Amino acid sequence: MEIIPAIDLVNGQCVRLSAGDFARQTTYDSDPVAVAQRFADAGMRRLHLVDLDGARAGHPVNLGVLEAIANATTLDIDAGGGIQTHASLTQVLDAGAQHVTAGSLAVREKPTVDAWLAQYGADTIFIGADFKGEHIMINAWADKSALTLVDFIATYLDAGASTFICTDVSKDGLLQGPSLEIYQSLIKQFPAARFVASGGVTTIADVEALAAAGMHGAIIGKALYEGTIKLPDLKPFL
Repeated sequence: MEIIPAIDLVNGQCVRLSAGDFARQTTYDSDPVAVAQRFADAGMRRLHLVDLDGARAGHPVNLGVLEAIANATTLDIDAGGGIQTHASLTQVLDAGAQHVTAGSLAVREKPTVDAWLAQYGADTIFIGADFKGEHIMINAWADKSALTLVDFIATYLDAGASTFICTDVSKDGLLQGPSLEIYQSLIKQFPAARFVASGGVTTIADVEALAAAGMHGAIIGKALYEGTIKLPDLKPFL
């Protein structure tokens, strides 16, 4: 299972939100490049980079930070937040991301994301399945869509997607454990998909349980910043 540390950006700084609430924001570091370098130095190979400013603005805002991290490290970066147009997609890829996560756009404009999958392939275009309960959440997690998590995944598997970053909005940033039962159910229903768990990963035991369940990857954010998981603890998974 791939271990994927997360950096969420607001005003060029590393922050974490609680349950997606911008009013419940904690700033952890003013230098995201140094944070990314620490991840790389600890043996991490991947990075999940979310432009929260971009998610609210509807276009990438922190491209300079993405480019600086890409230039300073060899991390394999998947980037999300505000990627709504083909121009934004190419901006993010040109700035150094290897993968782009389509979240709200994948709900609102499926033909656009289908076209991206056809042009760039499933190794470049990841699908962000942000959910709360049974439904997909959109617009920086502010709105509930009519789509269920299961229907959303099934639709995009048919469209050629393979990697789904599944974030339980109700758990994200709360350090209360991941939605293991939901992930186990998804793996059983869609054995061909690559599921990445996001939200709630708090302890090494959580990481072990996700690996045992057959998850393709686990995104770890607040646990690393709060120290409930320490970088050396992750070495057995690298």
